[in-house]
Amino acid sequence: MLQNKEDIIDQLHDLIIKGDKLAGSTDSYGSIVSSKFNAWRAEVLTVLRCTKLNIPEYIEQISASRNRNRSDINALNSTLKAIADQLNKDILCIEQTETINSNSELENIFNRFHRIARQLRTRHSSRPTLTITDEYDVQDLLHALLLLKFEDVRPEEWTPSYAGGSVRMDFLLKNEGIVIEVKKTRASMTSKILGEELLIDREKYKEHPDCKKLYCFVYDPEGLLDNPIGIKKDLEKDAEDFIKIFIRPE
Repeated sequence: MLQNKEDIIDQLHDLIIKGDKLAGSTDSYGSIVSSKFNAWRAEVLTVLRCTKLNIPEYIEQISASRNRNRSDINALNSTLKAIADQLNKDILCIEQTETINSNSELENIFNRFHRIARQLRTRHSSRPTLTITDEYDVQDLLHALLLLKFEDVRPEEWTPSYAGGSVRMDFLLKNEGIVIEVKKTRASMTSKILGEELLIDREKYKEHPDCKKLYCFVYDPEGLLDNPIGIKKDLEKDAEDFIKIFIRPE
């Protein structure tokens, strides 16, 4: 779904260029090969329908077009130019969809993660399932759950250079400007080690241009951490609401 004004205008300009080339490929009678015309028109309609623009009259006009001569293509191109111009001047606006409460949705996913992980252990006829044994398993299940609520979920996005090198973040929710870092406790991970790791994450993600907020999901199914409340308080204090720690199950 195209929601950014600049992206929509760029797409429209690309279609206009394709339309101009198509208009220049007419035969001596001024006609276009029908398959080429239909493919271009279909691409135009796909782009327009994937925007949040309220332009049913334009879409209807383009859908109804069946002629294949140069003047008709130029007329459709004029329509695309008009849409791009109106959008550029903010005469035509992108409709705002109801935004989800990211914090509420993420907290709900984190709160239910353990129940879902346990449910997956039991399948009909003892079929193979996902058993959570390490951080990669946590990431796989969390990725699927995030896609239920968020449109653009980017796994393993690179961070800018920090302390001499670049590392991969676990998930970036691009539209929301949220980074999610995943941890899975283990016997060798003490509360002190986890706190130090999360502190490093907090500092490095402050440098990422797409990270407005950092969510750290720590999955501790065996209850190995001796002071989860202390870890949360220490990391979240004085962070100006930049970082939120979720240690689950509680």
